[in-house]
Amino acid sequence: ERRERKRKLSKEMAEKATRELEKMQLKEKADIKYKEWLEKKRAEEAEKKKKEKEKEKERVAELQEKRTRSEKIFKEWLQNARNKPQPALNGYGFPHGRSAGLYVQYRNME
Repeated sequence: ERRERKRKLSKEMAEKATRELEKMQLKEKADIKYKEWLEKKRAEEAEKKKKEKEKEKERVAELQEKRTRSEKIFKEWLQNARNKPQPALNGYGFPHGRSAGLYVQYRNME
């Protein structure tokens, strides 16, 4: 009876140790998978940030190019406007460079 109890007890202890070992192994596997998942998430976040920075750089470069082009076109327009001849003041309504409005006409009638 004593031997039977001893054998039973050692068998239970062995089963308990086996279960503990399995639990530890399962926990280690879970930890490893979690670390892999976390690493993957961090890599994805880093890639996302990198893409966002690249897009921002492209947008800034595009704006700078647009601004440069606009300035160039404006300078060309300004240069052409300076070289363009002014309209003649002796046209209709401006005889001898003065306005010939109604006031001037009525004044001359008096």
